[in-house]
Amino acid sequence: MNRRYRHTKIIFTIGPASESDEMLEKLITEGVDVCRINMAHANHEWTKSTIQRIRAISKKLGREISVMMDVKGPEIRTCPMDEPIHLTQGDRVDLSTEANAFSRDEAGHVILGVNYPSLIDDIPVGNMIQVDNGLLNFEVLRKTESRIECMVVVGGELGSRRHINLPGVKINLPAITEKDRGDIKVGMEAGVDQYALSFVREATDIDILREYMVSIGATGKIVAKIEDQSAITNLDEIIQAADSLMVARGDLGIECPYEELPIIQRRAVKQCLRMGKGVIVATHMLESMIENPVPTRAEVTDISNAVYEQADCIMLSGETTIGKFPLECVKVFNRIALRIEASGGAGFAEGRVLKGPKTMMLRSAKILAEELGDTPILVFTRTGRLGEILSSLRCQVPVYAFTDRRNILRHLVTLWGIEPFMMDFDADPEQTIKDAFDRLLERGWVKKGQTLVVITNALAHGRVIDTLQLRYVD
Repeated sequence: MNRRYRHTKIIFTIGPASESDEMLEKLITEGVDVCRINMAHANHEWTKSTIQRIRAISKKLGREISVMMDVKGPEIRTCPMDEPIHLTQGDRVDLSTEANAFSRDEAGHVILGVNYPSLIDDIPVGNMIQVDNGLLNFEVLRKTESRIECMVVVGGELGSRRHINLPGVKINLPAITEKDRGDIKVGMEAGVDQYALSFVREATDIDILREYMVSIGATGKIVAKIEDQSAITNLDEIIQAADSLMVARGDLGIECPYEELPIIQRRAVKQCLRMGKGVIVATHMLESMIENPVPTRAEVTDISNAVYEQADCIMLSGETTIGKFPLECVKVFNRIALRIEASGGAGFAEGRVLKGPKTMMLRSAKILAEELGDTPILVFTRTGRLGEILSSLRCQVPVYAFTDRRNILRHLVTLWGIEPFMMDFDADPEQTIKDAFDRLLERGWVKKGQTLVVITNALAHGRVIDTLQLRYVD
C-alpha cells in the first residue's frame, strides 16, 4: 500500500511556514487531508492563488485534498495602536465604545477603544474582561454612559487590536459580517469545499450563513466552530443545523472554566457521532512544536484522547502557519493516530441512531466486514451520503468510496475512515466494480484474492436495487 490506512483525518492551516510549493508537496505526500485558510490573516488575491496552487499540486501528486475557509465571524477587539503598552496589576483602564480611541486622561488612565458599541449595555459590573487570549484580565468597576472603568487584575504587554473575551456574557453581534460575505464570495468563486464559521452561538447563526451561501450559489459544507458558553448551551441544535462541528479549544478554554474543557470536548464528539455529524478537535494540539522539534508528553496524550474519542479530524494551526517544523508536526499526528487507532476507540458511535432499510444494510456491511477480518468495504456514491453513514458507524476496516464527482470526493476525504477515489461509472454496474478493483490493485490498497464487502446497485427485471455482496479481487 502507498501508506498505512489512517482513519483519523489531518487538517493543517496554511501560512508562511507551509505555503511554498515544495512544502505543500511534502505535506500532501505525508498525508494531510484538509488545508485550512484562516481569513483573519488572508487577503482575497492570496486566497485565490493559494487554492489554485493547492489544486495544481494535488493533481500532480494524484491525491486530492479538501480546502476549508475559516470565516472570521464577529469578534471584539481593542483599538489599533502604534506601539504596545505595558499594564500593571492595579492600573486603571477605561474601555470606550469609540472603536479607534486610544489616549490617556488627565489622571494618566489609559483609554482603550473597543469595536463593540453594545459593550456598556451587555457587561455587568464585577464581570471579568479577558484580553489577548486571557493573558491580561480586567475587572469591571463601574460604568458611565460612554465608558467602562476597569482595574487590571493580570497585567502585561498590550498590543494593537487584541482579541477580547467576555466570559458568561451573551453578546449581540451579527452571525456574519460584511467582510465574511466578501470572503465567502471569493471562496465560492475559488471552489472552497468547507466554510468554518467562527463564534457560532445558536443554530440560527448557521441558518443565516446557509441562506447567504444559497443566495450566491456557494455549495460547500458548513462547519460550526463552538467557542463560548452560548454554543455549549445550544450544542444539540447547532450540531443539527451544521454539517460538522469544530471544538475550537482556544477561545472555548477562555470563555468556559478550563477544567470543563475536556468534558465539553467529550460531550461534543459523542453527540456528533450519535447524530451522524462530523467533528473536528482543534487548537493547541502541538503548540510546543512551533519552536521545538518534538512534542511534549502532555501533547501526545491530548492528541491520543481526540483520536481515541474518534473525532473525524485533528487540526494544526500555528504549528503549520508560523512554526519551525510543519512537516514534523504532521508526522507526529500520523504516528500517534496510527498507534491509538490500533488500540481501539471509545465506542461513542454505538449510540448512533439509524433509520431506514439502506442505513440498516450499511450497518450489516460493517458487521460482516469486521467479523470476516482483513475485509475492506467498497462503496459507490454520487452524493456522498453512503460514505457519510459508513463513516458515522466508525467501521474498523478500510472503507473505499468511489465517486464520479470531484466536489463529493473532496467531501469524502474529510470523513473518518473513508479513503475516496475519483472514477467514471460505467452503465454496467459489473464493469464499474471491475474498474474499482483495478484501481485499488494499481494503488496497492488491496491484493489479489482478497475478500471485499461491496455495496452497489444491480439491475433486476428492469429495476435498480441496492445490493450487499461478498466479492473476491481477481
